[in-house]
Amino acid sequence: MSTISTHILDTARGTPARGIRVTLQRSAGLDQWDDLAMGSTNADGRIPDFVPKDVTLIEGIYRMRFDVSAYFSEHKTKSFYPYIEVVFELGNEGHYHVPLLLSPWGYSTYRGS
Repeated sequence: MSTISTHILDTARGTPARGIRVTLQRSAGLDQWDDLAMGSTNADGRIPDFVPKDVTLIEGIYRMRFDVSAYFSEHKTKSFYPYIEVVFELGNEGHYHVPLLLSPWGYSTYRGS
């Protein structure tokens, strides 16, 4: 069975990004998405037990939506992105770690381990 996790680091502040709401969705066809999991990052920038144990992750197209506007507002920082969506393809069994390196004017992501 596959698993998914995330970790958000604020590269401008040099700290984990706490309090960012993240939603995991699976594609249900053209421009249709089913919500699977939702949570907010902790002080370490992670969401422990992000995907509930009763949710089975199957092969397909997934999307993680990072709602970053409230985070930047809380830090009184102007930013370019109100939210960031990362779309990726889940294959066979394995762990998929989708980290987000965040700054007010850009971001980077990759498949981690």
